[in-house]
Amino acid sequence: MKTSAKARTAAAVLGLAAALTLGAALIPGNRPAPAPAATARVELAETPGSAVSLDGAIRALTDRLRRLPADHLAWARLGAAHIQQARVTADPSHYPRAEKALAKAAALSPGDPEVLTGLAALAAGRHEFAEAVRLARSSVAANPYGQGAHAVLADAYTQLGRYGEARRAVDRMMELRPGVAAFTRASYDAELRGDRATARRMLEHALSDAFSPADVAYCRHYLGELALHSGDLRGAAEQYRLALEADPGFVPALAGSARSAALDGRTAEAIGRYATVVARLPLAQYVVEYAEVLAAAGRDPSEQWALLRAQRSLTREAGVRDDLTWAEYEADHGSPALAVTHARAEYARNPNVVAADALAWALHRDGRSREALPYARRATATGWRNALLLHHRAEIERALGMAGAAGRSAARARAANPSFSPGLPALARLS
Repeated sequence: MKTSAKARTAAAVLGLAAALTLGAALIPGNRPAPAPAATARVELAETPGSAVSLDGAIRALTDRLRRLPADHLAWARLGAAHIQQARVTADPSHYPRAEKALAKAAALSPGDPEVLTGLAALAAGRHEFAEAVRLARSSVAANPYGQGAHAVLADAYTQLGRYGEARRAVDRMMELRPGVAAFTRASYDAELRGDRATARRMLEHALSDAFSPADVAYCRHYLGELALHSGDLRGAAEQYRLALEADPGFVPALAGSARSAALDGRTAEAIGRYATVVARLPLAQYVVEYAEVLAAAGRDPSEQWALLRAQRSLTREAGVRDDLTWAEYEADHGSPALAVTHARAEYARNPNVVAADALAWALHRDGRSREALPYARRATATGWRNALLLHHRAEIERALGMAGAAGRSAARARAANPSFSPGLPALARLS
């Protein structure tokens, strides 16, 4: 998993959290809060749910642990709930709470597969994907049938650029339990390979399997994203509308509708929606998008940039490593030299196609296009029809005097997404 005008005011920043990539383990569906006496089970392989349902799970588990402090599964599930809450609310303070709960669980039962899956999900949430793989593999060794561990593996392998292994993890999820979590990951795998027809079909299978409002909204949202990045703004807007019809509180769909409005030239509408998005869910991606739309409209985005910078210290304090956001920000809006530093750090840890693109673009913006070209080629090597990556490659090739290659890359970018706007790069990134 990739945000809102995440920046609002310095006071709001104090409540901000880490910007999480689409690739990290997805969070549970919107289920009713369990009865206080129950051991609430918080799955790690499903789709985003509401903060309210997670609050109920956290209260139920906390009550249980007051009575049964040696219940390692309750500690593990409390940790999982805090991980999900961090993602739903963009509040990184939940990560230290998750760490504390999972440490208790591990002390009580270190080899339990659910405990190991929780620790793997925490590592993924903090962008420590190699550690997430190690822990998830240990969980699979203890219980080969655990869907959550395979979900973390699929996401972490994707972030590490190990796409074949990610695909095998998704295939295993399909064998164990074909459903929303498996189909949506299969869709992303197909999209990375440039197979949009399969990506759409997998999302439609996920939608057919969805039953909760959150699941329906989640699937509709990603159908909208697929349409948006294909240049079908009208189709994207309709999917976002249907997502919000299913779950009016599903902020990613509201962000998608702001994105499609901005790309369709409905700037005032987009700005109004982004303001609501950022107020509800201050993620880094949304902050950058909001700031870019404001700047394109001739309005001052400095408040958003200030919030984004303030957010950085909060994410660091919560143990989240996010060089990617800062590589992209500095390359497009700040210091290209700093962008190179961040991009190298990100690519060294997580050599995926997005990190390769970030490093290529940072080097190019720093006047080092010759060094950038191999990374731009790596970024476009999977066949992903991503207009931003192809545009970056075209610009790098053009700077090197490779007119023919630049023309071909630019044509591929236009074919991939006729609605792509180079002046609004964040809107072309995967949310």
